[in-house]
Amino acid sequence: MRPACDNCGYIHYHNPVPGVGLLIEMDGGVVLIQRGNAPHKGDWTLPSGFVEADESAEEAAIREAEEETGLKVKIMEMMGVNSFPEGPPVSGIMIFYRMQPVSGELRAGDDAAAVKVFQPAEMPLLPFRTHREIMAEWLERYHRAVLPNTDAEKPKAAFRIRPITQDDIGEVIGLLAMIPANRDLDRAQWHAAVIRMQENPQVEVFVGETTQAPAMLIGCVALSVVRGLTEGMGLINDMAVLPTYQRRGVGAELLEAVLRRAREGNLSRLLINTERANDQARAFYAAVGFQTTEMLDLSLASTDAE
Repeated sequence: MRPACDNCGYIHYHNPVPGVGLLIEMDGGVVLIQRGNAPHKGDWTLPSGFVEADESAEEAAIREAEEETGLKVKIMEMMGVNSFPEGPPVSGIMIFYRMQPVSGELRAGDDAAAVKVFQPAEMPLLPFRTHREIMAEWLERYHRAVLPNTDAEKPKAAFRIRPITQDDIGEVIGLLAMIPANRDLDRAQWHAAVIRMQENPQVEVFVGETTQAPAMLIGCVALSVVRGLTEGMGLINDMAVLPTYQRRGVGAELLEAVLRRAREGNLSRLLINTERANDQARAFYAAVGFQTTEMLDLSLASTDAE
């Protein structure tokens, strides 16, 4: 619901905030900064920042480059556009630019604790999802030699599916936060989800992980097992794939892992909660064989006890 004035009819829209991300190519690699402030203090990431009200996105990119790295740069191309409706801290749109230095001296500035040129084969795992996705695109587009299966036009075996580990939980929470139905969950509900991943044997989570270094999670799916007296069923309630890895077989492979696990567990049927899916996801589920069934549904809304 948007705040509105009953008197004049003004509606206050909470629109996404625009930001810029910078891939500054230098000495055969790309410039990363070490964050000096939260979130992700101490982690290496791409220089980035929000667009000010009196500047264009291109002007913001050039300004942020000089403020954070000490380099005056020129823009070579717009590398891509991504969005982060899940935050943090607010919903936003990231515009990424490929850039080259034209002058200046590489030094950490603004909120950067350090700055360094990383070669393609030594890239660390970047903390922000949109940065990870554009870095994967940059490596695939311009540095295929460091990736596996370089003979293929688009490496089909560039990811693998495996069960979740304890170290994956933070990444999985980030993926689940992209699901529109999950964006209103509070801290207590996210904490409960973590506990279920860790302790509930009836909930199994599988993740998709890139095979190139640094490996990053690009998708996840959760299978919940419900067993009655005469049969068992599996429910898929949460499934997410990074936008830039959609339509590349990740979702199909995640579902295949769930199907194998369902067969191993002698489950009689597999259900998907399509109320949490958008039209694209529903079309995908139908394409891989899921059909509308005659299951009855009763929504149990929570009420305050009087």
